[in-house]
Amino acid sequence: MIENTRREFIKHTAAGAAFLACSPASVLGANDRVRVGMIGVGARGQDLLKQLLAVPNAQLVAVADIYSRRRDEAQHLVPGIQTFADHQRLLDMKDLDGIIVASPLHLHARHFLDTISAGKDLYCEKTMTWSIREADECLAAAKKSDRVIQIGLQHESSGALTDTKKWIRDGRLGKVTQVESWMSRNTPHGKGQWVRSVPADCTAQNVNWSAFLNGRSDRPFDPYKFINWRLFWEFSGGNITENMVHQIGWIMSALDLPAPDAAYMSGGVFSEKDGREVPDTIAVTLDFPRDIVVTWQSTFSNSRYGLGERLLGSDGTVENVAGATDMVTGQSEELTRYFPEPINHPADALTSETHDQNHMANWIDCIRSRKTPNASVELGYKTAVAGHMANLAYRTKQRVTLAMARNISL
Repeated sequence: MIENTRREFIKHTAAGAAFLACSPASVLGANDRVRVGMIGVGARGQDLLKQLLAVPNAQLVAVADIYSRRRDEAQHLVPGIQTFADHQRLLDMKDLDGIIVASPLHLHARHFLDTISAGKDLYCEKTMTWSIREADECLAAAKKSDRVIQIGLQHESSGALTDTKKWIRDGRLGKVTQVESWMSRNTPHGKGQWVRSVPADCTAQNVNWSAFLNGRSDRPFDPYKFINWRLFWEFSGGNITENMVHQIGWIMSALDLPAPDAAYMSGGVFSEKDGREVPDTIAVTLDFPRDIVVTWQSTFSNSRYGLGERLLGSDGTVENVAGATDMVTGQSEELTRYFPEPINHPADALTSETHDQNHMANWIDCIRSRKTPNASVELGYKTAVAGHMANLAYRTKQRVTLAMARNISL
């Protein structure tokens, strides 16, 4: 059912994508106001909405959401904007330059392709898609168009990445064969990580449940799953697609890595015994070409070590460490340092000096300049593939290559 529905909407968007391949992009001047719409204005969408409002010469014009409460909340935040229950009505607006997609993960591909077909530039929250097949379809459509596409991998706009790339170019790390990364988080006892209360007005009358299901098997409205979709495989990729992809994208960019050759993943639902399907305790190993192994570990029951990455080279180490992340409140200050390996490359340690960029502002700037944003669709594709390979390895309890991943159906 899911694949049949996907094929239907791909077919309908193909003609629009082909048209876009031939249509020239309009170029906005530095002082021209960029008019933006949003699809999905839940917690993450409202966070992005506030980021957009802080960007000079950018204007939020309209939003679309299948839940009436979210539309009302957006209108309260930005009085005077138009609101729609159907995202297609938003995309039909002729005076929009770009669209921000912040819908649940399993809706990303539909909204991505519909936006490209409508001739709008796109900011798509990570992870780019719910599956590898969807990632293939979105990448193909993007390459046929001339749209400016930014993926919501905000670490790509960090000063830490800029400095790390420079240290690598300067040869300070030598040969890197291993990268360690981690994300630790905790909540007070009795408060499940990611679990959100269901508002009283979250009813079948106020939610377009069919649009949310997006081709999945029909069933009675389930307000808990609608609000807490991140907990279930049918709609989510769990902590891999919510958090790991940020860090894997940063590592891929720093070392100029392609998609991994193979993935392993162990773990389980060990601390959050609340009926969720996605694991709360995770250990991932990704094998990359050029003899590089990347690991990522995560727990929801301890926050001591926060978030970070270590690039381990024969001549030096880059350590990028921050406090624990949260998808709504953000993350604490980063501290990025280079440590020399005295036996091979004696030198003074270095501290990151480049300031972070504004990821949303980078997208708006690129709408004007038609340049490639910091988190390109190609990077979005690679991180999606890596994440889905890891999840498939966990769910099938085996080492998974990309070729295997393309043929696994769950």
